[in-house]
Amino acid sequence: MATDWTDRMLAVADRALRTLAAAPVQTRPYPADAVVDAADAPPLSEAERDQAAALMRVNHVGEICAQALYDAQALGTPDPGLRETFIAAAREETDHLAWTQRRIEELGGRTSLLNPLWYGGAFAIGLVAARLGDRMSLGFMAETERQVEQHLQGHLDRLPANDSASRAIV
Repeated sequence: MATDWTDRMLAVADRALRTLAAAPVQTRPYPADAVVDAADAPPLSEAERDQAAALMRVNHVGEICAQALYDAQALGTPDPGLRETFIAAAREETDHLAWTQRRIEELGGRTSLLNPLWYGGAFAIGLVAARLGDRMSLGFMAETERQVEQHLQGHLDRLPANDSASRAIV
């Protein structure tokens, strides 16, 4: 039992370090590569680039938090099958993390300097959800995803109309 717990803690620490300090590795194609901007679409102005970069930075923070939530929930569940579900969800979010980071760089922006704090806070929330039991933890996951969808719709409404690359990622 102690070895299993130690292994799980080391795996969580590894994922945290990879999330916060390493370049995320995507497993699916970058959505913006599939976008062909119309020749008549005007390029983004500096203000539009700044706005898009700021929105993508917020989305990137959301992906950091998703990693932390799922890692904590995976750590906190006693159910091996559910643990794998949370780990798989975190892996899927890694693509989003990579895509948002790449888009921020393309726009000339930077990721949040507060990412370690965001990660820590989200990890704590994920542990609390896990401690409330698997049913509550799954409900928390579902509600989080629902709210993220609403949040992303708001970002689509605020992104510059001619920023099809960011729109494809969101």
